Amino acid sequence: MNDSSRTQGLIICAGAAILGLVFALGLLAGAWWAVAIPVAILLAFVLGLTFWVGFTIATVQVDPEPSPDAAPSSEAAAKPGTETPSGDAS
Repeated sequence: MNDSSRTQGLIICAGAAILGLVFALGLLAGAWWAVAIPVAILLAFVLGLTFWVGFTIATVQVDPEPSPDAAPSSEAAAKPGTETPSGDAS
């Protein structure tokens, strides 16, 4: 691990500690924004993640599975370890 990774990690830790301190001070001061802003950010993240998962499921290209009754194709019938027409080993 190089020094820049450690520096970035320390900056992230310091930022999290500072934001945690600001959050705690906001709660102690009775500011409802101290709760509302983090909850709104978390909600936006979860909804965005949920949308992304749904979008991915809806748009994925899936090849239909071959019917067990269908005759095997010439490529599938090739013996393991032999070259296919594309030059790849099966």
